[in-house]
Amino acid sequence: MEKENITTVTEFIILGFPEFPELTIPLFLLFLLSYLIILMGNLTIIALTCLDPHLHTPMYFFLCNLSFLDISSTSVTLPKLLDILLRKVQIISVSGCLTQVYLFLSLASVEMFLLTVMAYDRYVAICHPLRYAVIMNQRLCVLMAAGTWIFGFLEILVYPFLVYYLSYCGSNEINHFFCDLSALLKLSCTGTSSIERVTYILGVCVETPCFISILISYVYIISTILRIRSAEGRRKAFATCSSHLTVVILFYGTIFGLYVRPTSMQSVEQSKGVALLYNVLIPMVNPMIYSLRNREVKGALRKLFS
Repeated sequence: MEKENITTVTEFIILGFPEFPELTIPLFLLFLLSYLIILMGNLTIIALTCLDPHLHTPMYFFLCNLSFLDISSTSVTLPKLLDILLRKVQIISVSGCLTQVYLFLSLASVEMFLLTVMAYDRYVAICHPLRYAVIMNQRLCVLMAAGTWIFGFLEILVYPFLVYYLSYCGSNEINHFFCDLSALLKLSCTGTSSIERVTYILGVCVETPCFISILISYVYIISTILRIRSAEGRRKAFATCSSHLTVVILFYGTIFGLYVRPTSMQSVEQSKGVALLYNVLIPMVNPMIYSLRNREVKGALRKLFS
């Protein structure tokens, strides 16, 4: 495959939301407010986890990683979108675009691994409560958290090189609000079979085992909860994993909507809508899900403000 993109395209133009030119300022205010809520909510979770000794447990250690991940993933896309809406700075270099693609996909991969690790943590807590402190010791938690970040960034390392060697002979306008991989593939005038092949291999070898691991964990969790005789005991046991299960459903629902369907079957509006769910809605509601359904977090929040 010839490397033609240097001579044909040296920069891209991110269109943002050209369908709503009259809503530029309202959209800017909406996304700015959303970004501030994401920062405030997730930073609050991180602060509570660090300051309250009662939250120095494996569950909240992984939750702290998830909050930092949500801040990082939105910071990859939303600041540039705000710049596009406010100052109309739509141009992004090829290297900047590839960096955004890599960071976005890598952080999504880290979240997939992290949710799998959190599912294992909930499995040990529900199914082996007496051995929980021994199994989920500090060393194992640190190794598992570090592994999610390392493997997440290594797994996606091949994509920037494959995308860089694509040829963009026609338009350089990306009809999206960030450098999305599917939007870049639509602009390419060369074959994208190598990228599709890599995506399929990673899906079979990495993503599918993670998803199956989460399913198996919850099969054991639910079967253990159903064997608890008291209704109060079942309620408490389910409360410890309901927040994580909700986040898993939201994450995989949007990821399947973004990347499982063939690119040819996705309209621009659908792609943007699902991407907004992942980039804005999920990072914004994650802290609410964990705080509203968790008495320990609410207790720590009350102590912090009192």
